[in-house]
Amino acid sequence: MCATDAKHIDIALQGGGAHGALAWGMLDRLLEDERLSIRGISGTSAGAVNAVVLADGFARGGGRAGARRALATFWRALSHAARLSPFQRTPLDHLMGRWTLDSSPAYAFFQMATSMVSPYEFNPFNINPLRSLLAELIDFERVRACDELGLFISATNVRTGRARIFRRHELDIDKVMASASLPQLFQAVEIDGEAYWDGGYMGNPVLFPLIDESCPRDLVIIQINPVVRNELPRTAAEIANRLNEITFNASLVREISSILLLKRLIDEENQAHVRFADTRLHRISADDAVLQLSVSSKLNAAWDFLSYLHDVGYAAADGWIERNFKLVGRRSTIEAGPVCGPGPEPEPEPDADGGPARAAPARRNPARHRDR
Repeated sequence: MCATDAKHIDIALQGGGAHGALAWGMLDRLLEDERLSIRGISGTSAGAVNAVVLADGFARGGGRAGARRALATFWRALSHAARLSPFQRTPLDHLMGRWTLDSSPAYAFFQMATSMVSPYEFNPFNINPLRSLLAELIDFERVRACDELGLFISATNVRTGRARIFRRHELDIDKVMASASLPQLFQAVEIDGEAYWDGGYMGNPVLFPLIDESCPRDLVIIQINPVVRNELPRTAAEIANRLNEITFNASLVREISSILLLKRLIDEENQAHVRFADTRLHRISADDAVLQLSVSSKLNAAWDFLSYLHDVGYAAADGWIERNFKLVGRRSTIEAGPVCGPGPEPEPEPDADGGPARAAPARRNPARHRDR
């Protein structure tokens, strides 16, 4: 996906159910800007779906425009299929302009049912509308032949608890379904005798395959799950929502923290020759909007909601480009604080005169201070 004098970027796409439409909007804006050239993509769950849809659209011969059309077609088709879903907003939610499904009787029943029965019991035939949709829209042979893009899709091996990375040349519908197989909703996907669940548990998304094999100079992380939520969750729905955010951000937070630590050590040891010494990290998110949403809205595939998420994502990417385009190719724009959260609590220091320990003064966060 190259253009003359374009700045090359790789993209890591986080998953999050229907919230993947945020990433659709962000990708739409990045693809629109011909000053940026996407070379590699990693994706998990909804991020994996966005990745293969983009690659298929690009490989059809339409280039950037084809990729944008394919993404729009997929999300429109998903909303059309979801019209028959029992997960719908109530009339009051529509009236109040809420995107949540927390008041939906079907969602309440689903929450209760999944705590008592498994997908092997309530869905013995393993019906998944997403599989039918991908089979209808995606030519995986064409995706595998798309040499212009590197693709990396992650799934979680149920037996070993480790991430499995599927590369472009081995992608098929089962690999993508494995990446998006939430165990509360669907049976595990079996590949080569191994069972797989949603990739978000161990890599959401994975970064190191891009760094190790694509060797990006600039890696853009599209993050749709907020890391920091200042309000203490008190209701059952709020607690479930926060647990979902923490669970599906944990692997990304660890990976970014490791990369930032390694880069700092490389700088301190003056080891500029190390493979990813000059890899620059960037992040696009829409935290302010996502903080207003509940975990139940990840099952809301109504077109008006998906369109709203697309527009929010598009605006977030547009703002990121306006603020940071000149810095792409020069330095990282990611801020560790918003991504990895505040550091550990300071260790207590013994008093000089042997008195009780007192907390060490907290170090000022330069990034946070700068934003005030």
